[in-house]
Amino acid sequence: MADHLLDDVDTLLRETAASVVLPLFRKLDDADVTEKAPGDLVTVADQRAEERISAELRRLLPGSQVVGEEAVAEDGSLLRHLRGDGDVWVVDPVDGTGNFAAGRRPFALMVALLSDGEPAASWVFDPLAGTMAVARAGAGTRLDGRPVRETPVLPPDRLRGTAMVQYLPRATRDRVAAGEGRIGELLPGQHCAGREYLDLLTGDQQFVLFWRTLPWDHAPGALLVREAGGVARRFDGTEYHPADDGPGLLVASDEQTWHEVRAALLGD
Repeated sequence: MADHLLDDVDTLLRETAASVVLPLFRKLDDADVTEKAPGDLVTVADQRAEERISAELRRLLPGSQVVGEEAVAEDGSLLRHLRGDGDVWVVDPVDGTGNFAAGRRPFALMVALLSDGEPAASWVFDPLAGTMAVARAGAGTRLDGRPVRETPVLPPDRLRGTAMVQYLPRATRDRVAAGEGRIGELLPGQHCAGREYLDLLTGDQQFVLFWRTLPWDHAPGALLVREAGGVARRFDGTEYHPADDGPGLLVASDEQTWHEVRAALLGD
């Protein structure tokens, strides 16, 4: 992968946010927001941003495929590319659509690049905060242009993080609630996976637990965290891969934290 590609996609996301997404923030009409499924919103900003981003990504890497959230809503067979050969982009044009539609922050623009089925690079941009994180496999993660360094491991009583409990099965939700007192602080979810991953990089939190694991929500952030020394695994300990179907994902800033949070919130 050419070095300039990291900068090219960085620029693309910034320009798309400035020209397509932010001009519509808090300016949507009722007709600009629809439901793909009950409770699953899409706005004209999502649609227009994905069209622009997808077209430019194909131009940057001729012959590449794009698996975008909105395109998959229309054609689920696109998911087959996640295990395919060649270059495949995974795109979430506006992560946190519910927040965006309600005029709330945070929301993010996210892209991941898979090469022959394996994560190769990723980008997450929070346009309101102006925060950009970029990672390349084997080369680390940069946050606003600066390398992200591994942080000291914290004891359980100082750990803080998020559990997206609204999607958890009742039994799992009960276990998480019972284990809340074993860690420092359990935060309310931000309804934006991209921001949760950015907060892991900044050190504002040390873990996040998800149930739903749609590839556009997690392919970008999982690589960012791993390249910064963190861990992204299913509840049973298997490594996360964007093509793997099924629920449950625990992401942590380091190996020890992952095991401590899993024991506290999910049980051994």
